[in-house]
Amino acid sequence: MSGVTIHQVAEAAEVSASTVSNVLNGRTDRMQPATLARVEQVIEQLGYRPNRAARMLRTGRIKVIGLIVPSVANPFWGALARELEAIALAEGYHVLLCNSERDAARELKYGEELLADGVSGVVLCSSLPSLDHVTPLLSRGLKMVAFDRTAQAGDPPSLASISVDNAMGAEIATRHLIELGHRRLAFVSGSVNSVNRRERLRGFRAALEAAGLDPADAIVWPGADATEFGDKDAAELGRNAARELLGGPRPPTAFVAINDMCAIGICRGAKDAGLSAGQDVSVVGFDDILLADLFEPPLTTVRQPLPEMAAETFQQLRARIDSAPAAGRSLLIRPRLVVRESTAPAPSGATAAIPAPVTEIPVQGDGAAGERAPRAGRRSR
Repeated sequence: MSGVTIHQVAEAAEVSASTVSNVLNGRTDRMQPATLARVEQVIEQLGYRPNRAARMLRTGRIKVIGLIVPSVANPFWGALARELEAIALAEGYHVLLCNSERDAARELKYGEELLADGVSGVVLCSSLPSLDHVTPLLSRGLKMVAFDRTAQAGDPPSLASISVDNAMGAEIATRHLIELGHRRLAFVSGSVNSVNRRERLRGFRAALEAAGLDPADAIVWPGADATEFGDKDAAELGRNAARELLGGPRPPTAFVAINDMCAIGICRGAKDAGLSAGQDVSVVGFDDILLADLFEPPLTTVRQPLPEMAAETFQQLRARIDSAPAAGRSLLIRPRLVVRESTAPAPSGATAAIPAPVTEIPVQGDGAAGERAPRAGRRSR
């Protein structure tokens, strides 16, 4: 039976609604065993389920957190949702998922709706440079952790920020290509008007400079003038970039993609142009989604340690829900390069494209080390 109310349960059990409420909330110490048994029997027979919103109105709190992501069309965000939900469920929390497309107005709208529904904590994954649009929600009591976004000047003082070191990740990816002899490199992204994408572009350019290469000679496609982030169509964005650049007068021999879906699109675009990723051109992604190892060729990429990041994110959010820490916290987690088959030494003659010496690129920490992923039956080049 659906739509059963607490008053119908009370009437069928011949008790008051407050007695039914006491049973539902475990307040049965002073209740007669026969009464308790009768109420529980009626609840089961009628299939009654408490209204969570009504319970929130009584208690002032529900164990639900919000997760606002750009778009689950990118499997990275789906994987984060899975990791965060598993951790939250183990702690008795549920997760409400929202897709914002990195639109400030949508982020604000979702935040307002979640707060109105009694949700007291939100993980925000937009990486927009300013969070001014959600600051009023924080002043109204909404707790928030920014994921995939390093702390910025002007951020609310109570905000926690959890992110992989995006600059380091792009730097070690670019360094890997330079060490393979590539001199003509391309950085492919949608709009770079987000904190994490700016950091990745900065790491790409830093690696070129450290190697003695002129960043001005590298390709940034489509550049900072783009207005669309391309979260939901990153693969097609990468494919279009590869078609355009590989058909140009000075095609790159290697690509650094903003994420794995974009990198997969680049590989397909190379095939459209009659070239093979991992042989004729090299491609590095970012994130290490499940598809990265299943794709052909298996994708060299920068791994974000999602389990660790999700666990830290939930703990920071729960700490704010439980005790409202006065000070914010910014945590930067090391990425790791996973080398697979989409990268290879530059084609013969390509190293002469820019006659500059290749020098060691200093990147501190164990995150600078590359990790070659094992693969049975790996073909030789």
